[in-house]
Amino acid sequence: MDALTPRKIVEELDKYIIGQKNAKRAVAIAIRNRWRRYQLSDELREEVLPKNIIMIGPTGVGKTEIARRMAALVKAPFLKVEASKYTEVGYHGRDVESMVRDIAEIGVNMVKAEMIQSVQEKAEKMAEERLLDLLLPPVPKSAEPSNAEAEEQRLSTREKFRRKLQDGELSNRIVELTVHEKPYVLQGFVAGVEEMGMDFQNMLEKMVPPRAQVRKVAVADAKRILTQEEAEKLIDREKVIQEAIRRTEQFGIIFVDEIDKIAGRESTRGPDVSREGVQRDLLPIVDGTTVNTRYGMVKTDRILFIAAGAFHVSKPSDLIPELQGRFPIRVELEDLGKEEFLRILTEPKNALIKQYKALLETEGIKMRFESDSVEAIAEIAVQVNKRTQNIGARRLHTVMEKLVEDVSFDASDMNGAEVVIDAKYVQDKLQAIAKDEDMSRYIL
Repeated sequence: MDALTPRKIVEELDKYIIGQKNAKRAVAIAIRNRWRRYQLSDELREEVLPKNIIMIGPTGVGKTEIARRMAALVKAPFLKVEASKYTEVGYHGRDVESMVRDIAEIGVNMVKAEMIQSVQEKAEKMAEERLLDLLLPPVPKSAEPSNAEAEEQRLSTREKFRRKLQDGELSNRIVELTVHEKPYVLQGFVAGVEEMGMDFQNMLEKMVPPRAQVRKVAVADAKRILTQEEAEKLIDREKVIQEAIRRTEQFGIIFVDEIDKIAGRESTRGPDVSREGVQRDLLPIVDGTTVNTRYGMVKTDRILFIAAGAFHVSKPSDLIPELQGRFPIRVELEDLGKEEFLRILTEPKNALIKQYKALLETEGIKMRFESDSVEAIAEIAVQVNKRTQNIGARRLHTVMEKLVEDVSFDASDMNGAEVVIDAKYVQDKLQAIAKDEDMSRYIL
C-alpha cells in the first residue's frame, strides 16, 4: 500500500481503462487517503472519515470497471450492488443492510484464501501422508510386532510410492476416500433470517453434524480434497474472522450502481418502496452504523461507498438532500467517441482484439487485424450508438461478436487457416446492418 501513490494507481488503471482521467484521479486520492489516515495518531484517526464518491455518466464508459480494478489493486473487500434491487424495510425483498452482510462474507473468504495459501505447502505434505496411507495402509497397532527388516522394507515401499505420487504416475489410480460434507442450510429457510444476522443459520449448522460419505475418486482429485481439508485444519477460524472484519471495516469498498434508479421526485401515489424509502434506509449505512452479521458486528463508518448512475431521467439533486451530503465528491465521466474506441480495441492489457485473437488461436486460427479494419470497427460502433441507444464501449462487444461470428463458427473446420480482417471485410459484414436502423436496433 505504501507504494500505491495516486499517480501509480492511475497508471495501473490506465492499463485497463481508456480515458476518464477525472474519475481515476478521484478514486486514487480516496484510496491514498485511507493509507494517510492509517499513519495518523489513534485519536485523530477516528475523526477522519472516507469521502464517498458519486460517478455520473452514461452506461459503458467505465464506471464499474474503475471501481472493480481499483479494489483488485489494493486487495480490499469489494462488493458491487444494484440500488434498484433493494426495497424499503418492512416490504418483501432485500433490505440495504444485506449489502454489509455480503461484503463481510467476501472479506472472510478473501482472508481465508490468503491464510490457506500461507499454509498450502504444509497442507500438501500432510495430504501426501494421508494419501500414502490410503495407497499403502499402515500395519495395525494390534498386529504382531514386526522385525526390523520387515519395517525397513515397508518404509522403502512407502518411499517408492511417494516418488511415484510426486511424479504423477499414480494420478489415475482410484482410491476410496471418506469425505466429511458440511450441511448447507438455505438462507431463506426461515423468514426473516437476514434480519437475525444469520445466527439461526449458524445454529442449524452446529446442530446438524457433518455427513461422512465414502467416495471413489482418482488420486489426483483425492490429493486436492485432502489438501483442502488439511489447510482448513491448519488455519484459525477466529483469526480469519477478526482480520476479515477489520479489513472490511477499514478498507471495504461498496459500489452502488444504478443509484439514479432510486432517485426521483416525490410521488403522490402512495409509498415508493424502491425509491425514496430505499434512500432513507441507505442513509444510515453510508453515514455509519453497526450491522449484525453471522461473523459479528460490522461498523460501516469507514467503508468507502462509490455510487454510480447514468442520470438520464433524474439528476443527482433528485436524491434526498441528506444522501447527497454523504457523497461529497462528484465526478462526471465523458462520453466515448471514435478515438477512445480505437484505443479500447488495441491498447489495454485486455483489449478486445487481443481477446478474440487469443480465443481463435486455441483452434489454430491466426487472425490478423489491419489498421484500417480497427478504424472501420470503431466508426461503425460510433454510428450505431448515435442512431440507436448509446451504450458506450459495450457496443464494441456486439460489433466484434457479429464481425467474427462466421470464423468462430467454422474455426474447428478451417485447419489452422490465417484470417486477415481489413476495412473491406468489416464493411461487407457490418455496413448493411449498421445503415439499416431497424436491423441495428436488434442485431448491433
